[in-house]
Amino acid sequence: MGDPKRQRKLYSKPMHHWDKERIEEENALMKEYGFKNKRELWKMTSMLRKFKERAKQYVKEDPKNVSLRKELIKKLYSLGLVDLDAKIDDILGLPLKKILDRRIQTIVFKKGLALSIRQARQFIVHGAIMIGDRKITSPSYIVKRDEEDKVRINPKSKLSGPDHPEMLKVTNKVSNEKNKITEEATQGNEEDKEKGEKVKEKKVKKVSSKDEGRKK
Repeated sequence: MGDPKRQRKLYSKPMHHWDKERIEEENALMKEYGFKNKRELWKMTSMLRKFKERAKQYVKEDPKNVSLRKELIKKLYSLGLVDLDAKIDDILGLPLKKILDRRIQTIVFKKGLALSIRQARQFIVHGAIMIGDRKITSPSYIVKRDEEDKVRINPKSKLSGPDHPEMLKVTNKVSNEKNKITEEATQGNEEDKEKGEKVKEKKVKKVSSKDEGRKK
């Protein structure tokens, strides 16, 4: 049975160690998602593989499989990976990036709580990020669907101070992005208005020409 105290590996290494295409893909993901090492990436790959293996076991139509299938879909829905009406094919077709997007490191960055994916990792490791009242220190923690809106800066962290230099940078970045979105929306409305006036002008000219034709 083995030593119960000994921790089992949560990942498996790739079978082909020198596959150039796989290495390049892993390196790109390492950079995009700010992984510390490839073991973290392999853990996510293994997690996704296990979900797919379970889905394959429930393909056959029988009462027991239907129940287990619903449980699996419900679990994956809670993790934000699929919709409630998902099918087995949806699970089998899940891309790796789908689960990487649910890591708290990614969500902290996308919520604008950090300037970069690397900084998001730093904040998490140093205990500056919380989900509700719970401090999270693992960058690979998978954020559940109902937890996403609860991700926040730890109020007891030095980062929570409005005068902290890093938080000022984050605040300024968010403010600039909001202003940019507002400007683009305003510009878009003005362009739409201008197009609408041109269309209206064309219609008026068309009607006028028809009236002139009738008079002749």
